[in-house]
Amino acid sequence: MSIQVENISKTYGEQKALNKVSFSIEKGEIVGFLGPNGAGKSTMMKILTTFIPASQGVAIVNGFEVNKDDIAVKKSVGYLPEHNPLYLDMYVREYLLFNAGIYNIPKSEVENVIEKTGLMPEANKKIGQLSKGYRQRVGLANALLHNPEVLILDEPTTGLDPNQLIEIRQLIKNVGKEKTVLLSTHIMQEVEAICDRVIIINKGEIVLDKKLSELKNSKQQIIEVEFDYRVEEVALQKLPKIEKIENSVGFVYQLYFETEQDMRGKVFDFAHDNGLKILQLHQKNTTLEKLFSELTIQK
Repeated sequence: MSIQVENISKTYGEQKALNKVSFSIEKGEIVGFLGPNGAGKSTMMKILTTFIPASQGVAIVNGFEVNKDDIAVKKSVGYLPEHNPLYLDMYVREYLLFNAGIYNIPKSEVENVIEKTGLMPEANKKIGQLSKGYRQRVGLANALLHNPEVLILDEPTTGLDPNQLIEIRQLIKNVGKEKTVLLSTHIMQEVEAICDRVIIINKGEIVLDKKLSELKNSKQQIIEVEFDYRVEEVALQKLPKIEKIENSVGFVYQLYFETEQDMRGKVFDFAHDNGLKILQLHQKNTTLEKLFSELTIQK
């Protein structure tokens, strides 16, 4: 297991940022770590990269416990924080050579990383002259310098334009073929484009941990229907394979079915048999965005 988290909690004074969080990530997985602001994402990442200690629990990265073998953890992890710290007055190649020198990394490896991250055309420019997209590339290059087994990326695409988004996403996907990647983001399309799995955290607790393939292949089907007058829920419960009924507004109902069969015909038959008129009907997909909203809504 590349990352193993067991009952991690973190408390700041009386505020609990993380509450008994547990998950594990296998080598070669790209995992999206989602949650609203203040959910505990950055806190969890800072614990995994040894920047802050957990209040309780155990976290193991690449076989090393973060509270006991912090140097070994740092050697095996590449970390790109949300606010990418760069020396803007340094040239790209100069900056990477400077950091490589701290770890005794040969110049040839620096050139390999520059090429891998697509920085060769900008290598002789000052970092302060670069676009946001290229600055993120520099941050990724710096995180990759020591060839870590695990990459932890906190909001790696914040503030990028659509073209830069595509480029950075592809770069992360390419890197993820060889390494374990944990990345936080607010962009659902990004998770669907890059990740194998999603973990959603809310108020310091894990509320979902699933592979994207499982979400996409979910049997849950939602049909929204508007009748010409109110229908009692007990009557709708007679529909086959019905799991849940929601009456959002007026005579509009969301009908949840657990089946791969298209249930629209069954809803039409139900309306006909009960003398109801259907004013509108359509099938809704359970998107990651909708799931995120349902799991993290503030009640």
